[in-house]
Amino acid sequence: QVQLVESGGGLVQPGGSLRLSCAASISPFIFYTVGWYRQAPGKQRELVADITDGGTTTYGDFVKGRFAISRDNAKRTVSLQMNSLKPEDTAVYYCNARRGVRIYWGQGTQVTVSS
Repeated sequence: QVQLVESGGGLVQPGGSLRLSCAASISPFIFYTVGWYRQAPGKQRELVADITDGGTTTYGDFVKGRFAISRDNAKRTVSLQMNSLKPEDTAVYYCNARRGVRIYWGQGTQVTVSS
């Protein structure tokens, strides 16, 4: 059974940082594009960042250099370092893995940016 388990969400003040991690029970993990999406109340789910099997990264326009995605193929994890967080970054963040027609989602982790 495929599982994506996120961790690292929480409450942070504006300007602060959080690091999200996702552990994936996917094999072969190395061939998957993995990444993070987010969904705020009343809004559509949107791409935050992803990274291909070849290491190519894509970021949402709103990231503007504040976030960095990385993957560890040996540990089958994908991480998202988020800096300079803003209140508008508040959302549920979902881990995602895809390869061809196979798409998997984690259960989500809440990130709240508030003073």
